[in-house]
Amino acid sequence: MQRREFSQHLQRSAIALALSPWFSAAAAPADKSRAWRSNPFALGVASGRPRADSVVLWTRLLFGDEDRAVGTEALRVQVEVFADAAMKRRVQTTEVVTDEARGHSVHAHVQRLQPSTDYWYRFSQGDAHSTVGHTRTAPALNADVRELRVALSSCQHYEQGQFIAHAEIAKEKLDFVLFMGDYIYESSNAQYAIRKHNGEEPKTLAQYRERYEQYKRDPMLQAAHAAHPGVLMWDDHEVVNDYANDQDRNYTDPQQLLLRRAAAYQAYFEHQPVLLGPDANIPSNMRLYDQLSWGKLADVWTLDCRQYRSAQACRDPVRGGGRMVVQCDELTDASRTMLGHAQERWLTDSLSQSKRQWKLVAQATQISSTSIPTPVGRSYWNDAWDGYPEARKRLLQTVVDAKLKNVVTLGGDVHCNVAANLRLEPNNPQSPIVASEFVTTSITSRGLGDKPAAVIRESNADLLHYRSDERGYSLITVTPSEVRCDFRTTKFPAGSEAGLKTQASYVVKNGKAGPQAV
Repeated sequence: MQRREFSQHLQRSAIALALSPWFSAAAAPADKSRAWRSNPFALGVASGRPRADSVVLWTRLLFGDEDRAVGTEALRVQVEVFADAAMKRRVQTTEVVTDEARGHSVHAHVQRLQPSTDYWYRFSQGDAHSTVGHTRTAPALNADVRELRVALSSCQHYEQGQFIAHAEIAKEKLDFVLFMGDYIYESSNAQYAIRKHNGEEPKTLAQYRERYEQYKRDPMLQAAHAAHPGVLMWDDHEVVNDYANDQDRNYTDPQQLLLRRAAAYQAYFEHQPVLLGPDANIPSNMRLYDQLSWGKLADVWTLDCRQYRSAQACRDPVRGGGRMVVQCDELTDASRTMLGHAQERWLTDSLSQSKRQWKLVAQATQISSTSIPTPVGRSYWNDAWDGYPEARKRLLQTVVDAKLKNVVTLGGDVHCNVAANLRLEPNNPQSPIVASEFVTTSITSRGLGDKPAAVIRESNADLLHYRSDERGYSLITVTPSEVRCDFRTTKFPAGSEAGLKTQASYVVKNGKAGPQAV
């Protein structure tokens, strides 16, 4: 068996093991009279995957010491959906069975809803009721939409700050929250910790569940989830820092890493409002990448930049993962891919065929270059798109070949606010600007120091705005005339000052590639 076939076999086996609980429905008796002694809905509620006629509603039951015995049972959870905030006009009621094998998580795919409509929902089990969540469906595919408002966010290291960005997001008028990865962190860094992770670095399903439980208990994060639907993508820290497909920075045996990855993926699905099973067209590799249409105004793609990618170029033989590389011939290898060849073909086809006014390509990291000059040539960060330049060129060549206008990429991961021009040849003024980029800073995770950030900014002419010193999120407002990005920030560590401010604002005008300062 060839190495690639062997790797694919391992992936199928490991992921099938993780998925197995989701495809077996357990029977459960009615238990409306159950008396709970502690709140089983302590992790809050969430909604996601908004479509014109459906959303996914989520919660997960937890069991305090007084109710520990209940955790061995299959339980029926009631889901109610209302057309009003007062919870008087109930439009749907359903029941979902959950059990120990799926961590007693609950995913309700609520369908037959009306487009562009607000709904409120809650869960109940026995005499216990969840908090009330709010969600909103997408517009009809042929609707004339005047505005789309999105909170772009990523990278929320629990130890390194308070989730005050989520507190503001919860109060904003939004259509959805676009979260682009590093929802949890498996790692710790005592130097920057203002609060502590529970337990050791997660490697098993039980440990990943414990890490999500700690994050999900945060009241500001709960408020944001309860206020708006989410459109979500993972990055690396949901598994382990800088992993790439079946490789990690420690050169762990691929079979062992895939088992760890499978546990991490299952925990991710157990804690997020994402659609599971055949209805979501999720094959055995847990496909998460997707496309969302927002009326006639915009198409939004969410891309998986971890599960299928080639390993980083010119890895250190002792410590793999991300690093700066120079004189690295692997960078020019056209067979290397950030997205995997199947996802790349899917994106090329769907992007080329898009007829909606704005094309928003959301992916986990930074596409524009952050390379810096050295005496022996430019040095590139090999974990971002700089480390996959041929794949980046193919993505942007699709924009050129299809003669697409109004392509805006949205990213996270690098803990910087970025507004940048995108060209086939980065930083070459003779190469036309073909698309625009906005990258959001982190919710809490620390950024680069001022000096290295200044070197990067001064070495890359395509970077119109590049700041890594503040934390927050980005408010993206899409109208027929422009896409506007307001970088909403606070100083590090988040929570050390009250509220957020606007660090800078940029717009991309209809028909003209390249952000402009406001």
